[in-house]
Amino acid sequence: MATRPGPLTEWPWQRLGNFKYVVMAPVVVHGARLVSAGGWGAIDLAFALILPSLLLRMIHNQIWISAARYQTARSKHRIVDRGIEFEQVDRERGWDDQIILNGLLFYVGYLLIPSARHLPAWRTDGAVATALLHAGPVEFLYYWFHRALHHHFLYSRYHSHHHSSIVTEPITSVIHPFAEHIVYYVLFAIPMLSTIYMGNASVLGFVVYIAYIDFMNNMGHCNFELVPKWMFQVFPPLKYLMYTPSFHSLHHTQFRTNYSLFMPFYDYIYSTMDRSSDQLYESSLKGTEETPDLVHLTHMTNLQSAYHLRIGFASIASKPSDSSMWYMWTLWPLAWLSMVFAWVYGSSAFVVERIKLKKLKMQTWAVPRYNFQYGLNWERESINDLIEKAILDADARGVKVLSLGLLNQAKQLNGGGELFRQKYPKLRVRLVDGSGLATAVVLKSIPQDAKQVFLHAGPSKIASATAFALCEKGVKVIMNPKKEYDMLESQNADSRASYLKLSGNQMPQIWLVDNIDDKEQKMAPQGTTFIPISQFPFKKIRKDCTYLSTPAMKIPETMQNIHACENWLPRKVMSAWRIAGILHALEGWTMHECGDAMIDSEKAWSAAIRHGFVPLNKA
Repeated sequence: MATRPGPLTEWPWQRLGNFKYVVMAPVVVHGARLVSAGGWGAIDLAFALILPSLLLRMIHNQIWISAARYQTARSKHRIVDRGIEFEQVDRERGWDDQIILNGLLFYVGYLLIPSARHLPAWRTDGAVATALLHAGPVEFLYYWFHRALHHHFLYSRYHSHHHSSIVTEPITSVIHPFAEHIVYYVLFAIPMLSTIYMGNASVLGFVVYIAYIDFMNNMGHCNFELVPKWMFQVFPPLKYLMYTPSFHSLHHTQFRTNYSLFMPFYDYIYSTMDRSSDQLYESSLKGTEETPDLVHLTHMTNLQSAYHLRIGFASIASKPSDSSMWYMWTLWPLAWLSMVFAWVYGSSAFVVERIKLKKLKMQTWAVPRYNFQYGLNWERESINDLIEKAILDADARGVKVLSLGLLNQAKQLNGGGELFRQKYPKLRVRLVDGSGLATAVVLKSIPQDAKQVFLHAGPSKIASATAFALCEKGVKVIMNPKKEYDMLESQNADSRASYLKLSGNQMPQIWLVDNIDDKEQKMAPQGTTFIPISQFPFKKIRKDCTYLSTPAMKIPETMQNIHACENWLPRKVMSAWRIAGILHALEGWTMHECGDAMIDSEKAWSAAIRHGFVPLNKA
């Protein structure tokens, strides 16, 4: 919101939430009546394109959002080297409000202006008139209205809402209070109403004009420079007719310069152009290569996880993946197609985010594979090839640490990363599976006064390390089935052998589990606390039991550019396996933590606390 919200700040349908599209019902009902009365031929082209044009605008904007986030994460041409936080994502989640308004205004105009009906598909003279009217009255009036918005009275009540985003994303362009958008649509209506009055309007002329506005708005609010220099060299006057992302970025950082809409010549005429515009454009276009200190290598989980990536839907990525919107199931065909595309054409890991902690630069790379593919025996070799390629790429770029997330460290896949350490003994990048810190988080989640726990887990480093640590403390560890019990018993020291027991009739109320089905959960006594020891959560079916999070910790407040949730974890919470890689980089630990090698859990825990990570599950 603005610092002092004025009248008509809120959108009329704001309280409807995700059901706001119901306001377009009159258009749908009107269309249905026309079809029922006279068939599809009874629908005028101008009316028929109202809803499809809105859908195309949404797709157009989403493409810009995803492409810009991807480029911002990997590109060297970033303009403002600062992060985006959850507050900005929440403020900008209503970017489709202006599209709904656009549809309603087109519908009202169609009803009230008889000459707006039965328009031809295209008129070249109308398109030329639209371009001239935009370059003249629209750009001129917008410039002075924009300057007025920066007067403290209007700025505090309206325009400060837009300028709350110092680091802009494409969709920042349309984040304004409702009253501002009304004025903008009055301005943009000038060319359209004028061509209707002159008799040379066309349906595609309107669609192209709105598409031009969307394109320029989105392009100008990218946080990376993408306009090539040769365009201005081939046609020098273009610098007065088209702005660039760096040009408009100065308006968001300096506030009282570069007021123009899309054509900077009014800033040149009225001497409000920032003198550093050309210099920033040159430096942003040249860019600066950045090598991350740390890479976290993850992968997609279920089909919907493609939307949950930062480069997917911003509002969905800002929430835990298990709280997806109710309408997500309608997009399953798109999710399925994206999976097939990634399977066929995904030949390497791709960058999905970049974050900072003090001077430590981190990136997250995703292997273009899904959970179910990791379970296919015939896919293991190709997945290992993708992981190996990412490791060698990181090593060549001088990355210090690469942490293996989720199934990329599965023992049956590559021995927890040991396959690559053995294959490349001179590897400079340190491979980290994070088992030491994950074990520590599990141990710290167990109540200190616990006398016995039930370990329901298959053979794993964390299960073994947790069991041995508990036995060392004198806590009885009860296990089932016998196969896992026999395996741990053979490795257990004689001094703690008496504390490892095969399950009997009585079951403890603390269960350590890596995977458990509904039937097994029902066997737990009332009031049981389930503590996961794996990276993946399991289904919660007991209302009389307590379920803790998968091993994770809250991140330090100084960590920057955190505006998405890590899978199913809450905001500003990070999995222990990922944090372990950060600790290796911060502490300068030189050992690989993969295969059977494991950092001492207490050492990892102390380092995490020292660097500002906070326990999520307190004992």
